[in-house]
Amino acid sequence: MPNGLTLFRLILFGIFCFLILSNDSKPIAAVFLGVAGITDFLDGYVARHFNQVTELGKIIDPVADRVLVGGSLVVALISHSVPIAVGLIIIFRELLMSSVTVFLAMIRAKRIDVIWFGKAGTFVLMVAIPLMILTSYGDNNHVATIQVFFNHLGLYISLIGILMSYIATVMYVPLALDAYKSRPTKQDKIA
Repeated sequence: MPNGLTLFRLILFGIFCFLILSNDSKPIAAVFLGVAGITDFLDGYVARHFNQVTELGKIIDPVADRVLVGGSLVVALISHSVPIAVGLIIIFRELLMSSVTVFLAMIRAKRIDVIWFGKAGTFVLMVAIPLMILTSYGDNNHVATIQVFFNHLGLYISLIGILMSYIATVMYVPLALDAYKSRPTKQDKIA
């Protein structure tokens, strides 16, 4: 079931991309992205609570997180739904984490388990991004004040998520170094 939720998250991401790039569909797109973010919490909860943690899930869940956060920001930047600086700071971190993960996989280093603080940072960003997208449309004077409030709220929440994500990145450094040291050596390959 957790792996099914992860797959569902990727499907929701595809729907989000289609909707946000369609004219006047940003509010609906933000809802789909918010639901996708909720599935990120649910799949981990179900996996741990019902003892359904799998090796496949340990691999595809972080990949789905990177696709969801990084991909949603790229699309949100294209549609002018989030501030450029915020989007680029988050995307840089996602690219860095993805690059290290791919590198470690290529050298056959041991896989690094996701840490709770990193998951929490991702969750905070998955609250902030839909909020900013939801409030980035229209210019109706009756909703302008509410839109500005929630847009600023989304921005402030995103700053908390960015801080948490970068702290998690620092926390991953010793884990990545340990994984790098665990890679098979030439002697291991000969034996």
